[in-house]
Order: sequence, then C-alpha cells, then structure tokens
Amino acid sequence: TSVEDILTAADVGASQLYHYFGDKQGLVRAVIAHQADAIIARQRPLLDQLDTFEALQEWRDGVVDRQRRRDCVGGCIVGSLAAQLAETQPEVRPDLASAFRRWEDPIQRGLQAMKDRGALRPEADARQLALGLLAALQGGLLLSQTSRETAPLEAALDCMLGYIKTLAA
Repeated sequence: TSVEDILTAADVGASQLYHYFGDKQGLVRAVIAHQADAIIARQRPLLDQLDTFEALQEWRDGVVDRQRRRDCVGGCIVGSLAAQLAETQPEVRPDLASAFRRWEDPIQRGLQAMKDRGALRPEADARQLALGLLAALQGGLLLSQTSRETAPLEAALDCMLGYIKTLAA
C-alpha cells in the first residue's frame, strides 16, 4: 500500500501522517502494536488465568468458538501481518516478533505457575510449551481459514494441550 493510498483512505494530509507516525514504517509499527493490543485485550481475561488444565481448555474452547462464529473467515491479523511483512519489510520483523512474545508471555506465566505449584513436572519447560501452544494456534488458525472449518484449529490445540497434560505431576 502506498502512502498516497493511506492518505486517501484516511482522508488526511501527509503532514498528519508524518506528525503522528514519522513515516510509513512508523505507521506500520503502530498498526502491528494496535492489532497485538486488540488481540491480547480480547483474550486478556482468559490469558491472565491460564494456570490450570481447565483454564487452558477454556481458552482453547474460546478461541475455537470465536473462529466458528466467524465461519472461519479471517485468521489471526498479527499472523497475517507477519506473513505479509516479515520478508518484504525486515525492519518491522522485530515489531512482529515482539507482538507474538507479548501474546506468548501470559501463556508462559500461566504454565510456569502450574509448574511452580506442582501441577506440571519439574522438567516441563514453560517457555517451550507456551511457544508450542502459540505456534499450534497460529497454524491452526491459518489452516482453519483456508479450509473454512475449525477442525485444524481444534486438532492443533488439542495435540498441544494433550502433550502438556502428559507433563502433569
């Protein structure tokens, strides 16, 4: 998208764009941050309590239900931005990675709390499990968007949650 396209769509002048965002990259970074904020805010009530197997299942069910209600139209906006920008605009790749880390962090905190409480075995790696769960979510959303059914999302999340359950103390 060109700067001219953005200015026309927003019905603003170039001076406003440059005043608020500095340049097009600043605008792209702001879009990435805004989309990450929106996703995390929407999931915040569940993300902040992912410290039991039941809470993990409830989060999974919420994600699947949301995708089902959307008829699997659209996947993850941050994932879509990453697919579009990671190679063509490498200067925003750190912003994309940060967006995913911000999403991964509360998942990791919940899994670490489970480990600290003794619900997960000592050898469970909370960071690796959180990263795997987020990767399963991203892949599942992409495949669900493509097939227009939630089965891939359910399978990906169920496999990862099943693996996490094998690490129960």
